[in-house]
Amino acid sequence: MTRKKRHHHAAGPRSPKAETLPPPSSQPPVSSQPPASMDRDASERLIHAEGADVPQFPVRRRPPRRPHVERDGTSQTPPERGRNSKDTGRPPAPPPGDVPADLPSDPNVAARIRELEERLDRMISTHARDRGDDDSSTAMAPVPTRPPPSASSLPPAPPEPDGVFDTARELLSTDFYLRKWGRLGLRSRSEEVDEFGYDPEYERKVLPFFEFLYAKYFRVEAQGAHQIPAEGRCLLVANHSGTVPFDGIMLRLAVRKEHTQHRGVRWLAEDGIFHFPFLGSFTNRVGAVRACQENAERLLDHGALVAVFPEGIKGIGKLFRERYKLQRFGRGGFVKLCLRTRTPVVPVAIVGGEETNPMLSRVEYLTRAVGIPYLPVTPTFPLLGPVGLLPAPTKWKIFFGQPLDLEGYGAEAADDEILVGRLTERVRSEIQGMLDRALRERRSVWFG
Repeated sequence: MTRKKRHHHAAGPRSPKAETLPPPSSQPPVSSQPPASMDRDASERLIHAEGADVPQFPVRRRPPRRPHVERDGTSQTPPERGRNSKDTGRPPAPPPGDVPADLPSDPNVAARIRELEERLDRMISTHARDRGDDDSSTAMAPVPTRPPPSASSLPPAPPEPDGVFDTARELLSTDFYLRKWGRLGLRSRSEEVDEFGYDPEYERKVLPFFEFLYAKYFRVEAQGAHQIPAEGRCLLVANHSGTVPFDGIMLRLAVRKEHTQHRGVRWLAEDGIFHFPFLGSFTNRVGAVRACQENAERLLDHGALVAVFPEGIKGIGKLFRERYKLQRFGRGGFVKLCLRTRTPVVPVAIVGGEETNPMLSRVEYLTRAVGIPYLPVTPTFPLLGPVGLLPAPTKWKIFFGQPLDLEGYGAEAADDEILVGRLTERVRSEIQGMLDRALRERRSVWFG
């Protein structure tokens, strides 16, 4: 070996160019086919573009091959595999450590693409079905479904519970009784309920009981029902009486039976009634309306016959020694309402309700915490419990007075406090006079 060759052999491993670039004479001819690494990169980009959500394995880049050094000191880089297939006559086999075992080949990539397309179709159809888009779901191509799993792959079904224990558990749950209660409640409702809660179908069911109270129990007599207009809006102003007020429903039945046009009365009930369970909804369904200026004005705008009790809670909270003595009529709210709406006023006197539950005293300290204005103390309540609230069978009489015409006043008169106070006192005096005359003519509380 000459000195020049030994110098080249000793300098070859230390030179970086000798490791990367082979001599021009030893470079193999460039093939027209792209290398296998480019095919793998293209497959990965295709899978990523189709939206694959499975973890992708990074492509391992082969480290640069160390050149082979011949005995004569020349370095020669072996040709890349796959490029010299024409020289060998057979397809080159990739080295076992270059390509990962789980990287798919070309047929697997096509199958994977088809699977991704199916998954995308299923996702689109599921989203359209959830949004209720029938048009897009019908126009979509049918999604291929997978075959059902075999019976061996399904988990074992849980054992069916015993019917007896299932029924007992259902009967002991509160949901069962709530469902039954709701179904019973819906059976007794009609589709004609108005905006204030009046249910004519429900009223027809309880009407026999009210008619028994009107005709047999209280034996109500009505006088002067012809004073009520045959049509159009009108306001009935009456005294409030009775610890348990039955005067609203009795007044409604009296007008329906004694009036020539059998008009229906909608009376305004105070807020205290709606604090009791079921009592507020019950009164609404039989014709009562919660007392406020807005509700009364809406009723009068519809041409209804409305009854009000200006005494409010003070009227039914009077002690027995103050019976038939009218309390203050507030600030004349009903007069302002009639002036604004040009509504005639008919005074009404009810006799007999004060003795149904004579109140000896009332407890107010503990009841306000639960929303009740007072707790009445009568000869039978709370001594006999709820039975003590049953009304006594007294004789009732209802008197209708001369209507007070307010047509001569304009709507601006509602802002005149002096006029409103004078008209309020006029109506109150008229009702008090009717009560005094009826009490003088009454011979007995029980027989009238």
